[in-house]
Amino acid sequence: METFTYSEARQKLAKLLDKAKKEGSVLIKRRDGSVFELRPVNGKKSPLDVKGVDLGLNSKEISEILREIRER
Repeated sequence: METFTYSEARQKLAKLLDKAKKEGSVLIKRRDGSVFELRPVNGKKSPLDVKGVDLGLNSKEISEILREIRER
């Protein structure tokens, strides 16, 4: 994780926001030694909003699996 000085952060705020969004967080260090973490706030997401998994199946294979399950 990269650390920026307060002056750099003021001058490059848009760049830091993009970097924090991409990498998760950015550190900003003041002259007095205090360090702050800049990170994006994740909005509320639906619990049903999940990333898909590519199983490498085509539509025919999926249909056969569903048909087999329904016959049980």
